[in-house]
Amino acid sequence: MPKHHAIALMGATGTGKSALAIALAQQQNTSIISCDSMQLYRGLDIGTAKANLEEQAGVSHYLLDCVDIQDIWSAQRWANKALAIIQQENKAGRTPIIVGGTGMYLRALLEGFADIPPINMAIREEFLRLQQEHGTPYLHQLLQVYDKDLAARLHAMDSQRIMRGLCVFESTQKTLSAWQSEHEKTHEAVDCPIFVLTMDRALLCQRLEQRIDAMMQQGWLDEVRWLDAQDVPELHPALRAVGYRQILDYLHGESTLDDAVRDAKTATRRYAKRQVTWFKNQTPHAHTADAASLHAAMLEKLETLTHGND
Repeated sequence: MPKHHAIALMGATGTGKSALAIALAQQQNTSIISCDSMQLYRGLDIGTAKANLEEQAGVSHYLLDCVDIQDIWSAQRWANKALAIIQQENKAGRTPIIVGGTGMYLRALLEGFADIPPINMAIREEFLRLQQEHGTPYLHQLLQVYDKDLAARLHAMDSQRIMRGLCVFESTQKTLSAWQSEHEKTHEAVDCPIFVLTMDRALLCQRLEQRIDAMMQQGWLDEVRWLDAQDVPELHPALRAVGYRQILDYLHGESTLDDAVRDAKTATRRYAKRQVTWFKNQTPHAHTADAASLHAAMLEKLETLTHGND
């Protein structure tokens, strides 16, 4: 049985997750754990739509604005920190609210990652060749021979996870299912119901465009200019983040400012669409609804978890 408890409010960028979470945290006298891979970093405030100090007032926020830009965090590193905070908050009689749009971070907390040795890249190349020649369903048939338990859980077109399963077995001579089963025996479970905030797509697109215009007025260009001046590796997540990447193109002379802003809006809309799809496919048992419906459902669940674990 899970020894720890939290509640997660996830969803696409721009849907209003922070406002809903703050209102709930104030009502329940609890805290918020940010689940956003970019809002971790100090200095990335405007472009990440980070809650300002006034909005944060009265509610403890964790894993928000807590990492120097030169550092690079992984999903597992975030998950380890988040678990420690959940333990701390539970001991104080609180059920923290995990809030954000980085689904892989939440998955790392709830499922963790098995400690699998590195994959042999030559093996991966061979499976890629087979995929190109015969298609993904053929790889799925192979996986049924290699790792039938994993194959039974995957759709025949889930190319990424099918490829992962095949490569793990060929590289380690041990199925991915076996690696995961061993990990589950030691992983600390968290009772964490997931709620996904939705919004009409047309309204969300309008909100995102207006938000980017507002960001530019608030000085986002200077923020990106500051980021560009930091000595960070080219593969740093911030340099590839949606919105920042497009404004950096302008600063590097690769586009006009108008084109960069337009491209940032397009990229952000597409990113939001990918997030909606991810949560739909990866959190099928989540309670998905609009803000008004989720407020009542989450409030009830917070009370149950908090007082049910007294």
